[in-house]
Amino acid sequence: MPDIYLDNNATTKVDSAVVDVMIPYFTEQFGNPSSIHKFADGVARGIKHARSQVQQLIGAEHDSEIIFTSCGTESDSTAILSAIKAQPNKKEIITTMVEHPAILNLCEHLEKEGYTIHRLPVDKCGRLNLEAYKKLLSDQVAIVSVMWANNETGTIFPVVEMAETANEAGVMFHTDAVQAVGKIPMMLKDTKIDMLSISGHKLHAPKGIGVLYLRRGTRYRPMLRGGHQERGRRAGTENSASIVGLGKACELALEFMEYENIQVKAMRDRLEQGIVEQIPHCFITGDLENRLPNTTDIAFEYIEGESILMLLNKAGIAASSGSACTSGSLEPSHVMRAMQIPYTAAHGTIRFSFSRYNTMSEVDEVLKVMPGIAATLRKLSPYWDGNGPVANPEQAFQPVDA
Repeated sequence: MPDIYLDNNATTKVDSAVVDVMIPYFTEQFGNPSSIHKFADGVARGIKHARSQVQQLIGAEHDSEIIFTSCGTESDSTAILSAIKAQPNKKEIITTMVEHPAILNLCEHLEKEGYTIHRLPVDKCGRLNLEAYKKLLSDQVAIVSVMWANNETGTIFPVVEMAETANEAGVMFHTDAVQAVGKIPMMLKDTKIDMLSISGHKLHAPKGIGVLYLRRGTRYRPMLRGGHQERGRRAGTENSASIVGLGKACELALEFMEYENIQVKAMRDRLEQGIVEQIPHCFITGDLENRLPNTTDIAFEYIEGESILMLLNKAGIAASSGSACTSGSLEPSHVMRAMQIPYTAAHGTIRFSFSRYNTMSEVDEVLKVMPGIAATLRKLSPYWDGNGPVANPEQAFQPVDA
C-alpha cells in the first residue's frame, strides 16, 4: 500500500471510531430492525440515531427526510427515475457536462428512451452559465440534477441558487453532493433542494452505504419495491452496521468541519504553491476562488498523466488522474474536455485530494519527488525537445495512417 494517500475523493479511510460503533452490529446487535422482539429494539434505535446524525450534518428539517441506500449511485438513479416516473408527461432533464458518470450514463440511457437531455457547458474555470440555465427551465423539465462540487477539480456550483430558480419554475432539483457533504457547511432546510445524494465512503464511513435526502412534500416513486423499510421508500433489509457507521461518520464530519476548511485547506494550498514554484509549465484547473478545501487538480503540460501516477506510486504516493486509458489510447477526462483544457495539458492532469488524516510532512515529501518525476518524464515526452515544448506539440501524438 502507498505510504502517502492523497486520493480521498476516490475513497476514504474508515475512521476507527466508525469501526468501533459498527462492530456490535455484527455480533450483539444482530437482530432485524423490522422485527417486534427485543433483539430488534437496539438495532432500530441505532438506525434512528444514525438518521438523526445525518440530518444534523446536512441541516435537514426532519430525520424522516433521510433515506438510507447502498451508495451514491443508487441515490442519484433513484432521484432522477423517481422524478420522471412521478411526472410522466415531462420529457426533459437538465444536467451539466461535468457530472459524475453516475448521472451522465443514466442520462445517456434515458436519452435513448426518448428523453431530451440538456447538458450545461462550463467555462475554462469550470463555472456554469446561470443565464443559459434559466433559459432551459420550462414546464417540460422533469428534474434538474447538478453536482454540488466537482469530483475532479473541486469546483463548487451554486446549487442553492439554482434550486431556488428551479422551484420558481415548478421544476424538481437534485444535487449529487457526494464530494461536498462533510467538507462544506449545509443547511438544507433553508433551501429549495428537493433531493440530495450522499456516499458513505467519501466521508470515512464504509463502502456500500449511502443516503438520499428527500425534502418533505416532494413527489416520489421508489426504485426498489418490496418490504416496508425506509417508510416504503426503499425496500430491503437495512444494512444496520453500515448505517450506524455512516451516522458516526457524519457526527465526526460535523466536528471536523472547521479543521477541514483551515488545516486541510492549508495542506492543499502548500502543495499547490510548491509545485507551481518548482515545476515549470503546470497550472491549477477549476475555479480557484470557489472550490472544496481538500481538492487540487494540477495540469502538468507535455507529460502523460498515467506515467506520473506510476512514478508517484513507486515513490509511495497515491493520487489519481483526470485521464483514463480506453482501448489503448489515452483520452482526457470529460471534465477536462468540457473546460477546454489545452490538449497538451489535459493528458497530464493529476488530482490530489486530502483528508484530516494527512499531514504537512506528507506534503513536503510529495514536493521532494514531484520535480524529479516531471523532469524525467519530459525527457521522454514527444512534446518536449530537451529545453522546452516542441514547436507544434498538438501534433506530436497524432495517429499515423497504416
